[in-house]
Amino acid sequence: MKNVLWFCCYFAFAKACFSQQALLNSSSSNLPSYTIDLSYTYGTILEHNPDISHLITGHPEGALLRYNRKTYGDKEWESLYGFPDWGFTFSYQDLKNQSLGDAYGVYGHYNFYAFNRKLQYGLGTGIAYMTNPYDPVTNFRNVAYGTRLTSASYVILNYREEELFKNIGFHAGITLFHYSNGNVKEPNTSTNSFLFNAGLTYTVNTESREKKKWETRPYKEPIHMNLLLRHGWNEVNFIGSGQFPFFTLSTFVDKRLSKKSSIHAGVDIMNSQFLKEYRDYLTNSFPNSGITGDENIWRMGLFAGHELHLGKTSIITYVGFYVFDEIKYGSTLYNRIGLQRRLNDKLQLSLTLKSHGASAESLSLGIGYRI
Repeated sequence: MKNVLWFCCYFAFAKACFSQQALLNSSSSNLPSYTIDLSYTYGTILEHNPDISHLITGHPEGALLRYNRKTYGDKEWESLYGFPDWGFTFSYQDLKNQSLGDAYGVYGHYNFYAFNRKLQYGLGTGIAYMTNPYDPVTNFRNVAYGTRLTSASYVILNYREEELFKNIGFHAGITLFHYSNGNVKEPNTSTNSFLFNAGLTYTVNTESREKKKWETRPYKEPIHMNLLLRHGWNEVNFIGSGQFPFFTLSTFVDKRLSKKSSIHAGVDIMNSQFLKEYRDYLTNSFPNSGITGDENIWRMGLFAGHELHLGKTSIITYVGFYVFDEIKYGSTLYNRIGLQRRLNDKLQLSLTLKSHGASAESLSLGIGYRI
């Protein structure tokens, strides 16, 4: 299987190379330019939790295949961020442990540049397929992945030299991969892999195209109110306790500070059905836990955060604290990170992960209305 994967990666890379001449012959400098990166990766799984220490038995290795579409300032945000790339990633990792198996991931990503575009830093988010998830009989040692499909994300930092020899370039750097199902199903200890990567870059359509630089000017908007409903399923941190739905109603204000940034502040009202299971378990199994069984499963939190705008897509980061939480599942503080997409001036969609520190509680989809 591994040989087939490597063959497919190199075939895709070679096909992009052979397509160059046809593209150049068919048009002019208005053709979009993009690069294809093929990288070998090698590194280690970080022991962020002692519960996965028995799963770290070797040095993961694999491959990255990345399509990077260049931007030229056709949209204002492209100029504001120094003409980043956007694209898609396919990843493969042999996690070097029989219980963990292999990981195959697909991602959407952005790349940003510094130091005359020699330094590339980027982030990607998507979904991964794990070949050997937890099974209570056949794979009880795998406490990292409770499902075959997990959310996946990575950050990458590379030194790049494009077009060293005609269209061929070179890159090398470091990558951090994170796999977690967002506590949709236990176990979900997750893994973080720190990897070195190096490989070749092929540039398709090297004809130069003028970049449009938009004028930098102050930008503000009045304060807006927002209503957002989040929904998903999750499970208590007890294997086999079952999956339950949750709902979160968020009302918050946002203040646009610039084309790049907004700040948010608001209230979360949370109904999580898994807390009923958690409450009853503590009541019956640990009578001295201080939980009586009459506690309310509703929670309320106050939060503040930041929105980083990349055109219609944005990255949100929130920190909150509970002002009402009778069961006290997790810590008093919680954090939320994710993506948001504005469909128009009023409607927005979001995908966010809520955690208590490094411990994930829930992965949610949300739909909101901006007043």
